[in-house]
Amino acid sequence: MSASTLGTLVHEFFLSHLVEQKGLRQGSVRSYRDTLRLFLQFVAADARRHVSKLTPEDLSFERVLAFLRHLEQQRRNSITTRNQRLAALHTFFEFVARRDPDRLQECQQIAAIPVKRSAQPAMRSLTREEVQALFAGLPRNGGLTLRDRALLLFLYNTGARVQEVADLRIEQLALDRPAHVRLCGKGGKWRHCPLWNETASILRRLIEAHRDRDPQGHVFRSATGRPLTRFGLYKRVR
Repeated sequence: MSASTLGTLVHEFFLSHLVEQKGLRQGSVRSYRDTLRLFLQFVAADARRHVSKLTPEDLSFERVLAFLRHLEQQRRNSITTRNQRLAALHTFFEFVARRDPDRLQECQQIAAIPVKRSAQPAMRSLTREEVQALFAGLPRNGGLTLRDRALLLFLYNTGARVQEVADLRIEQLALDRPAHVRLCGKGGKWRHCPLWNETASILRRLIEAHRDRDPQGHVFRSATGRPLTRFGLYKRVR
């Protein structure tokens, strides 16, 4: 295979396989993208070549093992993160095997790399008093106080996943009684969730404060008006 084939392979993996065939949402596609980006950077450093000079043959079984060790030992990633990266590589090399049967044996070796078992941390929920103290301690002055209070109240009310909140658009909200929201979860499955009167009221104020009230517009936005990403949401909640 030629050196230019790797770029075509990666492009078709994202465009044809993940989006068109598997129908993954952008959040999932970004997770695969991050894994491939880290893996290709690692392989390029190990091969002492630019990423643009890599060939499919550079993505070997031994380098996958070395990459997983790199995640744990150098990047200090958790076992959970290591397993997520491995799952993405399993999917990628399954695609490679279908496209290039000559590499089937090596792809099977990669597919056989097991996930590591890890102890799951105990989950702890906040008490009602702790939640009340959280909201009582939120800032009351500043340009983003309304948004942040609405964000935390919406999360507390609905239990929505972070990507569902990042993708939330104005048209998904019904703020007249009985107020509710339509959330699009994994696999493109929609569900309705009721909203408390307090949640509906603050969301109505937040939307009225938007310069652009297009129904297709995102509900939670940055100071510049751009949609908050899941990383931005995590940062605000933390």
